[in-house]
Amino acid sequence: MRAMITGITGQDGSYLAEFLLERGYEVGGVVRRSSSERFDRIDAIRDSVTIFQADIHDQTSMISALREFRPHELYHLAAQSFVPTSWAQPVLTGEFTGLGVTRALEAVRQVDPSIKFYQASSSEMFGKVQEIPQTERTPFWPRSPYGVAKVYGHWITVNYRESYGIFAASGILFNHESPRRGLEFVTRKISRTVAKIALGRAEELRLGNLDARRDWGFAGDYVKAMWLMLQQDKPEDYVIATGETHSVREFAERAFARVGLDWEKYVVVDPALYRPAEVDQLIGDAGKAREKLGWTPEVSFDELVNLMVDADVAALERETCES
Repeated sequence: MRAMITGITGQDGSYLAEFLLERGYEVGGVVRRSSSERFDRIDAIRDSVTIFQADIHDQTSMISALREFRPHELYHLAAQSFVPTSWAQPVLTGEFTGLGVTRALEAVRQVDPSIKFYQASSSEMFGKVQEIPQTERTPFWPRSPYGVAKVYGHWITVNYRESYGIFAASGILFNHESPRRGLEFVTRKISRTVAKIALGRAEELRLGNLDARRDWGFAGDYVKAMWLMLQQDKPEDYVIATGETHSVREFAERAFARVGLDWEKYVVVDPALYRPAEVDQLIGDAGKAREKLGWTPEVSFDELVNLMVDADVAALERETCES
């Protein structure tokens, strides 16, 4: 089996590539042309994957990559995925996160419609939630340009499935984190800054809305669900979540507790970090995934926080030794 991953150098792409390699897949990864390509997340498997320079802005390059590698499965993970940036760059976010899905699907349609397609949808599509918890049938009400773009990507995937018979499935993934999360995301910002404070390299952690609640899971668990969706007899969409909700305050409190510190002595609330339109509570019901895919999360919230803090402490200590 051959699988291609757009966004292979991201958090999810790196975990998914490792997961597929363990199952005997040939793995191809799509990366954008750049003078300074970053492969740090896939350093350990770099020699085991085939890298293709292509861009979801460029239809021709996507078609060429598919024709050369001829994958059986395409996991479309590439996107502008940092929500705050979507307000600063809404058009770019629409191009990457929305229209990029169409280009990937159209490449599949033109090259080989039998390729199974996975679309990375997002809980941010629910936005101003219409019910708690959220399921596959919950109406979307996105509250950011990112969420709006993801709604487009989700529905164009459904449209190609219904119009052309392509095996196209969307995973509506709730927040999933790891030590590989980008430093701009709040969970990694917390774990990294906590590590710095514990080692005497920082004095405070500035955060926005401490009451915002999310359903946080471990990215390594969630990539297995992506794969399971493409192993089914027919394509469907699935909510992937833990079914638990925790606040930013709880995440910070437990992260500081991991290093034996009182979070209230270091956290500073910065109104500039609030979203223009907040998503107050996201919590998913993954009952369908549990029943049809046999998927359940394995890493708990406490284990996730500890894993991230420990990894950042260790990384900073290594940096000190190397310097």
